[in-house]
Amino acid sequence: MVSVVDDLGCYILPGKATDSAEGVRQAVEAERIGLGAVWASERWEVKESGALLGAVAQATSRIRFITGTTHFCTRHPMVLAGMAATLQGLSGGRFEMGVARSVAARWKKLGIPAQTNRSMADSLAILRRLWDGETVNYSGPAGEFPELVFADVPEKRTPVHLAAVGPKTLALAGTHFDGVILHPFLTPEGVGRSAEIVRQAAGQAGRDPADVRIIAAVVVAPDLTPEETRAAVYARAATYFVHKEMAMPILRANEWDPEQLEPILGAGLEELEMKQVSLEELRAKMAEASALIPPEWIDQGSAIGTATEVAKRLGDYRAAGADEIVLHGATADKLEGLVQAYRQRTTGS
Repeated sequence: MVSVVDDLGCYILPGKATDSAEGVRQAVEAERIGLGAVWASERWEVKESGALLGAVAQATSRIRFITGTTHFCTRHPMVLAGMAATLQGLSGGRFEMGVARSVAARWKKLGIPAQTNRSMADSLAILRRLWDGETVNYSGPAGEFPELVFADVPEKRTPVHLAAVGPKTLALAGTHFDGVILHPFLTPEGVGRSAEIVRQAAGQAGRDPADVRIIAAVVVAPDLTPEETRAAVYARAATYFVHKEMAMPILRANEWDPEQLEPILGAGLEELEMKQVSLEELRAKMAEASALIPPEWIDQGSAIGTATEVAKRLGDYRAAGADEIVLHGATADKLEGLVQAYRQRTTGS
C-alpha cells in the first residue's frame, strides 16, 4: 500500500469541464497515488458539488474531499447543512467544506445579494448551530430564517474553510473559520504575509492560531515541456488576473507592480467567462490574455520544473507557513512523479 502524503491534495475537474464522471475517475487516481485530499471547484452546469462529491464518496475509501469552493448564498442554510451532513454520512466523515466570497458583479447578474464579512460569519454560525442540534431563529445580513432545526443531528461538525486573499477576509478566516484557502499565484513570501494576518486575527479572537489551517493553492507544472507549461500555467493565471477584484489583492500580497496588470485587464477575457461561448473561442481569448502576463509573476508565484524541483518549491511554501497544499493546474494522472518526489523529500521513503 502506498504511503499517504496528508498535506498534499489536488483538484478534480479543474477549469471548464464537460464530463462529470471524469472527476470521479480523477479522485480514484488521486487516492491511488497517495494524495491526502481532492478538491472540487464548483460550476453548476456539470460540477455541482453535492452530486459530484457524493459520487466521489462512494468511489473512494480513504481520501478527504473538499468543495474548493462553494458559496453560502447559493443554497438555503438547511440545504447546505444537509448536503454536508449527508456527505459526511456517505464517506465516514471525510468531507470538508471550502467557501468563498466571489465577486459582487457575479451575484448581481444572478440576482443574489453579494456576500459581506458579516453575512459569511453569520452563515457559518447558522451551519454550526444546525449541526449542533440547536433551533436557529435568525434575521440579519445572511437572510430571514424564522425557525431552522435539524431533526437528525450529524455525528460531527463539518470543517469549513474560507477562501481569502485580501487582509479583511484573511482576518475573517482567522477569527471564525476552521481554515483558510489562500489564492493561487501567491509567492511563498505572500503566503507568509497572509498566514501572519490569519494567525494574528485568531489570537485576537481568543483562538489558538494553530487551530486555523493554512492551505496554500500552488499552481504546479512538473516535468512539462515549455509549451505544455505555457498552456497549463499561463492559461490558469489568466483566469485570475483578468478580474481586477481578484487580481489586486494577489499583487498586494506579493508586492508586485499593479501597473503591469492594466494590459491584461484590457484583453476582454472577463466578459466571456459568464457567456455561452465555444471552448475554442474561450481558449483563443485566454491565450491572448496569457501572453500579457509578466513571466516573473509565473516564476515567483508557481512551481515549475522537474518533479524534484517542484517538490523543493512546495517545501518553500510549507516553510513559509502553509499547513497543507492543494496542487493546482494538473490532475492526478500527471502528479504521481511529483508525489513520489515530495514523499522522498519529506520522509525519505
